[in-house]
Amino acid sequence: MKTLISVKIDQDIKNQAQSLSKNLGIPLSTLVNAYLRQFVREEKATFTAAWQMSPELEKILGPIEKDIKSGKNMTKAISTAKGLDQML
Repeated sequence: MKTLISVKIDQDIKNQAQSLSKNLGIPLSTLVNAYLRQFVREEKATFTAAWQMSPELEKILGPIEKDIKSGKNMTKAISTAKGLDQML
């Protein structure tokens, strides 16, 4: 027997979740059911997310990563307070 559950969530999160589930070819209700089954089975809630940079952040950090790899625009490591004073 199926039942209906009503949950209030942010509209943006709902839209993102629907879009992602559609791209995966899995109905959002199937994902919610799977998470609830896991919660009941394990009696714990686990939240994980693979962190991914946004395209905007990748664009900003790209030149910085190149500088780090090539040693450009880099200062020496500071290991003492005196070294910090000299930098300022």
